[in-house]
Amino acid sequence: MAADRRKTARRSADAHARLAGRLGYSFKKPEVLDEALTHRSAAERQRVDAAFRYGNERLEFLGDRVLSLVVADMLLAQFPTESEGELARRHAALVRAGALATVAREIELGADLILGESEDATGGRDKSAILADACEAVIGALYLDGGLEAARGFIERLWQPLIAVTPKPPRDPKTELQEWAQGRGLPLPAYREVGREGPAHAPKFVIEVEVRGHTAVRGAGGNKREAERVAAQSLLEALR
Repeated sequence: MAADRRKTARRSADAHARLAGRLGYSFKKPEVLDEALTHRSAAERQRVDAAFRYGNERLEFLGDRVLSLVVADMLLAQFPTESEGELARRHAALVRAGALATVAREIELGADLILGESEDATGGRDKSAILADACEAVIGALYLDGGLEAARGFIERLWQPLIAVTPKPPRDPKTELQEWAQGRGLPLPAYREVGREGPAHAPKFVIEVEVRGHTAVRGAGGNKREAERVAAQSLLEALR
């Protein structure tokens, strides 16, 4: 019975081959990729072995760090005259959940996710948060299976178009929101933490931001600063 449960969290050789073509990399240890694709809802439902107990959260933790390093290296090479602040704004935009979800959709990652039944039934394969987390986990899996060069090859190929569409450093959304409020004689935006999600080793902070007279919105991120940026960007988009 245990073997049957473990089998449900692993995919066929054909499925691996199809995804390998989109990733541009063939895994030597397919089980590492399976772990990256397993959402916690499936891990909890199926009670799989210890390797999958947390779903893809551990690999997501690793992939986040690998992505940050490679993107920083790419930016240093491509923008040798920009300041640290300008590079930081580019970096923040490229490693946030929105960019990860965009890449995940580009490689059709949702079709390969291993989800619990309820999550699958409620559209989990196209939820941006799940796609972003899975994309980070795949990067972590690439690093574990093929080293930094395997992860770098994937990141450079998929993130280069994202860099190319922004010739100038993006403005910090918190600064832009502050200027929007000040320009209309309103108090500064107010931020507050309203919750935390995810496991203790990789929490996601939930921040709410409000400008007087306008509906508050929320954003989530791996730290408070990132969550504030996401919330500010969401509010800016709503205000526009």
